[in-house]
Amino acid sequence: MAFIRHYKPSDFDAAAQICRETLAPSLVGSEPAWRIGPYVWTHPFTHLSPTTCFVVDDGTGKAVGYCIGCPDIPSFMASYQRYVDDVLDRPGSEVPRPADVCSQREPWTLPDGSPNGTCLAQTAYNAEWLLVSGNEDLVDGGYKATMHINLLDGWRGGGWGRKLIERFVEAVRAGAMPGTRGIMIGVAPDNGKVVPFYERLGFRLDEGGEKGSIRMVRDL
Repeated sequence: MAFIRHYKPSDFDAAAQICRETLAPSLVGSEPAWRIGPYVWTHPFTHLSPTTCFVVDDGTGKAVGYCIGCPDIPSFMASYQRYVDDVLDRPGSEVPRPADVCSQREPWTLPDGSPNGTCLAQTAYNAEWLLVSGNEDLVDGGYKATMHINLLDGWRGGGWGRKLIERFVEAVRAGAMPGTRGIMIGVAPDNGKVVPFYERLGFRLDEGGEKGSIRMVRDL
């Protein structure tokens, strides 16, 4: 019988697969996004904040969905070098270290409109670009927690998403730093169909951010 549990290191490959199979429409079919995506949106959180990372276990030990994130972005950023050292720079890493990881971020897309693999790699290496760029006002306003949730086909619509987010919110409340007001999330512009799902779970749209972005917040 399926159940929710904390992420374990043995879930590394399954979590990567979940990320890859649930990429935003604009990233589907992109080799760089398929290869690097989990190192941007999944592995940083499971490596640095496992106590706020949860998976749906299908009952056989396999993770088929997750809700992952961190309770405090500033603290997460302060520890990010450990993720770089332990995961990104390890021998055989799937993410090539870009020449510039701190001063000038490349465009998100190439001239032909396809995802820019170098920009993805830069984002994997730079916690500020990953979490804060364009969201400074939210972090300053107390929305210091953030999360990602994804479920494989066949595991959506059965209440697992709601249960995962409830577990994540409980964990954030337990570990929230003083001054934390709530959770912020970003939704890919071409994946706006998920907005009503988040609204049913207490999130609301927030104006601002980078052009074309969809930001949502939930108070704790």
